[in-house]
Amino acid sequence: MPSHEPDIIIFDGDCNFCNKYINYIIAHDHTNRFVFAASTSTAAQVLLVQNNVDLKYLDSIILISGDRVNSRSDAVLGIIKHLNCGIWMLGIFSIVPKSIRDFFYIQFAKRRYVLFGQNNNCVIPTPEIKAKFLI
Repeated sequence: MPSHEPDIIIFDGDCNFCNKYINYIIAHDHTNRFVFAASTSTAAQVLLVQNNVDLKYLDSIILISGDRVNSRSDAVLGIIKHLNCGIWMLGIFSIVPKSIRDFFYIQFAKRRYVLFGQNNNCVIPTPEIKAKFLI
């Protein structure tokens, strides 16, 4: 684990797309910057309350970094800038106004189950990966 407090990513554990994105982050997080909590977990619920996260953002990925809380497109951009892969170049989208980025994020989020389905399987992670998840 990192020597600093890790950034926490809260995600929809039932969403196939979200789970694939989390797996992608794990594979490219070479500095062990991130830990994860499914939005339905006790840890996520406590973190959401502690950080005064508006419940309307539960349909979103949430990034808690120190005392900063980002959701929707800001969370995605905050995550990708720390990954060791070419996807960091998508950070150029930060010049697009947040309202426009979030509009597209919300449209995608509304359709994610239809497009990618829901997770019906339980994957058994390795101990190393399991340590990255808050329960």
